[in-house]
Amino acid sequence: MSTKVSSERVNVSSGGAYEGIFGYSRAVRAGNDVHVSGTCAPVGHEKSDAYTQARAALAIIEKALTEAGASAADVVRTVVYLRDINDAEDVARAHLETFDKIRPASTLVQVTSMLRPWQKVEIEAYARI
Repeated sequence: MSTKVSSERVNVSSGGAYEGIFGYSRAVRAGNDVHVSGTCAPVGHEKSDAYTQARAALAIIEKALTEAGASAADVVRTVVYLRDINDAEDVARAHLETFDKIRPASTLVQVTSMLRPWQKVEIEAYARI
């Protein structure tokens, strides 16, 4: 669900519980820029591998981009956070499947933990329309 905040700003909500708890939006469009918050696979992926979790997160990101009036083709940068650097190849494969022709700038960082202990990957995206 998107909410027009001003003539230049639209907030996009995915309806996730933490949006209300932390006070953030899944994505924000400000003018021609779209910023998508760090996105993990949702509940239901507790036993999924890193590739499957990355694909789920990227699907959520693509939906948020669409609601903001953008698409994966507009993405100029991604940031990928991994709990286990050994999952890098699997997550890279999911990233490539989404961004092969687009080739955004990207950063991959290993972190010590995620919000939920079963989460393996979190992805942010930035788009320019």
